[in-house]
Amino acid sequence: MLKIEDLTVEVNGKLLLHDVNLEVKKGYTNVLFGPNGAGKSALMRTIMGFSEYRVVKGRILFNGTDITGLPVDERARLGLGIMMQRPPDMSGIKLKDLVKVLSKETKDPETLAKNLDMKRFMDRDVNVGFSGGEIKRSELLQLAAQNPSLYLLDEPESGVDLVSIEQVGMTIKGLLEEGLSCPGESCEKGKSALIITHTGQILDYVNADRGYILCNGTVMCSGNPLKMLEEIKSRGYEECIKCRLMK
Repeated sequence: MLKIEDLTVEVNGKLLLHDVNLEVKKGYTNVLFGPNGAGKSALMRTIMGFSEYRVVKGRILFNGTDITGLPVDERARLGLGIMMQRPPDMSGIKLKDLVKVLSKETKDPETLAKNLDMKRFMDRDVNVGFSGGEIKRSELLQLAAQNPSLYLLDEPESGVDLVSIEQVGMTIKGLLEEGLSCPGESCEKGKSALIITHTGQILDYVNADRGYILCNGTVMCSGNPLKMLEEIKSRGYEECIKCRLMK
């Protein structure tokens, strides 16, 4: 579904990413690990098409189509959706109005809001005065309304208390499994996702198929996400960098 080939990206002349190769198959959930400042959020925003992230080299393919030069709105219409780590406040825009536009009349906004305990926020300006957990649920509500085929989730655990993380985790699990069907013995996978995680808490709720480690602006390695998380917790990211340098 998503294939990134030799991607090099800069912002205001500063190189943030170089020679990144990564893919997400249809129906698969991949996670992206990496230390602060490694370029993880920059990669997500580049995939989504944020204009300040300029692709110097390489390309981004979505369902076989080269989307490298497409603007954000066209990528969203194709089926890309993003949950940002720190989304902006939107003064003057009611959450209910934004959700209604995103839902395209295919889903009932009130039902979506009820499922995420967001009904009392629908008449408030988007994210204005929201707590960390409320912002995450607001972002998930917007994504649920948009119903993309590929979810880009930037640190869904960040700023969420221990009580809310379960609700956030179970909601993401439900969104990714939407449309899942198992006729007979075969099973068709649900939605696809690329998730940035620092703590790995989201993996308590979401089954990840593959992990990537991004350090110093490039993908160092990939493999089993749970085993990678164990290595990161016990040995840090320095071992991954050393391994890369030895190749």
